[in-house]
Amino acid sequence: MLFKQDLSNFSDEPLLWRFATQLSEQGYAHKTTVRYIAVAKRFLAYLSKHNVAVEAAKPADVESYLRKELRRFRRLRQRRPAALGSWHHKRTAPIHLLLRTVQKDWPPIVPPTTPLELFHQELLDGCASWLADCRGLAAQTIIARRGQWKQFLNWLEERGSRERLVDLRVADLDAYLQFRAQSIRRSTRAELALGLRSFVSYLYHRGLLARDLSQTITGPTMYAFEGIPSALSREQISIVMEFARQDRTPSGLRTFAIVMLLSEYGLRAGEVVRLRLQDIDWRQECLRIRHSKTGAETTLPLMPSVGEALLDYLQQARPRTAVREVFVRIPAPHVPLRTGSSLYPLIQRLLGKAGVTLEGKRGPHTFRHARAVSLLRAAVPPKAIGDILGHRSAASTRPYLKLATEDLRAVGLEVPKGVKP
Repeated sequence: MLFKQDLSNFSDEPLLWRFATQLSEQGYAHKTTVRYIAVAKRFLAYLSKHNVAVEAAKPADVESYLRKELRRFRRLRQRRPAALGSWHHKRTAPIHLLLRTVQKDWPPIVPPTTPLELFHQELLDGCASWLADCRGLAAQTIIARRGQWKQFLNWLEERGSRERLVDLRVADLDAYLQFRAQSIRRSTRAELALGLRSFVSYLYHRGLLARDLSQTITGPTMYAFEGIPSALSREQISIVMEFARQDRTPSGLRTFAIVMLLSEYGLRAGEVVRLRLQDIDWRQECLRIRHSKTGAETTLPLMPSVGEALLDYLQQARPRTAVREVFVRIPAPHVPLRTGSSLYPLIQRLLGKAGVTLEGKRGPHTFRHARAVSLLRAAVPPKAIGDILGHRSAASTRPYLKLATEDLRAVGLEVPKGVKP
């Protein structure tokens, strides 16, 4: 059997066999599996020599092993690797996968140990609970803001300690916002200021600041509906769809099925990624969509064209895998696409190859915006459009009105009697 001769008389043989089985189940090619096993075997031998159990291996152990391997390479070849990044990846990828097989969570989350780290953890947990209990913020919003607060505390360094935080001044807040503003968009600066304001308010609420500095934090003014979303025209959608239809490779069949869902239903990228096999009811010819923002579920009719695209992908291109998500990676490992952001490079490449250019963003939402415009032009009421797109309120549908400017211009209003032009 595979690897039997190489693994005989090796203490970690059961682990390597389990690792090889996992690689096979995830669709790795035989050649790749052999290489991964060879790297894993050398790494395990290194851990054994240094009396480190694989269950207790740390990132520092991996880095130490890689330094040793690099020295060995230079000693044997009398030179450095021609492509150091590629050399590094060919060793870290098998090792990380091996360690995830054993430890589940890799790289491990390093718990706070120093007094400063413990204090920062206390602040982050406390502010998150305060916003959830007293302000009623959604969990996703708090998670996003927690990352902002952590960046701010890291920037403060020792000035963010329990003893020195009371000395925080307006100049410090301005310096941080100016530091961050160099690499983020205007809308992100507004979100950053809002998140920092809530954190500083919490610090004052806890008695850690001498005065409430939250009101001194200002961001750029964002006007309601000031940004017009990007949307594909009917002609551009036809060009993109025809271009995608011609690609009969496994990756092309997957892309075409994804684009059909985006264009025909106006789904969010995350809703496409989370679509599962049981969500497609072939007998009743319907789709069950779980809306990522509202948490609600919508049942939509399965259009014949969408059904055919999905069937082509499932029968001819989707790798054999135990996962239930519809869309998975074509190359091994055959795991689900991680998040909705996984579709952005896919759509951007497709638009580029099809020769379609857009002002502004060029991701999956351009199809969603185009779907909203087509519904508006078909005289579908905004409330019904919001229900189709999974909007929480009618306010979420209003920005799309600006995409149908030409249609709105064609609407003539009657001049009231008695009013002179």
